[in-house]
Amino acid sequence: MIGRLTGTLLEKNPPQILLDVNGVGYDVEVPMSTFYNLPGNGEKVSLHTHLTVREDAHILFGFATLDERMAFRQLLKVSGVGARTALAVLSGLSVTELAQAVALQESGRLTKIPGIGKKTAERLLLELRDKLAKALPGVAGSMAAAGANAQSDIVHALLALGYNDKEAALALKGMAPDISVSEGIRTALKLLSKA
Repeated sequence: MIGRLTGTLLEKNPPQILLDVNGVGYDVEVPMSTFYNLPGNGEKVSLHTHLTVREDAHILFGFATLDERMAFRQLLKVSGVGARTALAVLSGLSVTELAQAVALQESGRLTKIPGIGKKTAERLLLELRDKLAKALPGVAGSMAAAGANAQSDIVHALLALGYNDKEAALALKGMAPDISVSEGIRTALKLLSKA
C-alpha cells in the first residue's frame, strides 16, 4: 500500500519518528538500527515502509534498507510474532546478525533481546531457517562468506595445534559449510584423533 516515504524529518522519539511528506505528517515506527542512522531534524530522509492495518489502528513501519524491511516481513510470518516483537528483533540485531544467528541456530543471541524468551527464540530459528536465506539473497552471500571465514578459522586453529595442511583439509571435507568455528574444531579434533 505505502511502500516508501521521502520527506523531511520533523521529530525523533525512539522508536517513533514524524516525517513530513509534502505537508502530511506521518508517524513512522522504526527499529533502532534505522533510528541511529537517521539524519538530524529538518533534513530529508527516505524510508522503505510496511503498513500494518489492524481493527484499531493503521501503523506505519519504516526501514533504512530493503533487507531490513524484508527481514521484518519474514519475522511477521513466524507464528506468535507480532510487529512489536519483529521491531524489537531488528532493534537488537542487524539483518546480517539475525541471518547468522539463524544459520548457526544460536538461540542465545535472540534471548538477549528484551521480550524474546527461549521458546520464541527457538520458534524463530526453526521457522526462519530456510526462509531468511531465500528472502535475503544479499545476506545469504555474506553468510557464505562468513562460512568461508569460519572454515578458514578452523584450519588456522588446527595448524596452531600442530596438524599439517593435509590433515586440516581432510578434517574440513565432511563438515557442513555453515558450521560454527567452535563446533568445527571439536568435530575436526574427533575425526583426526581416530585417524
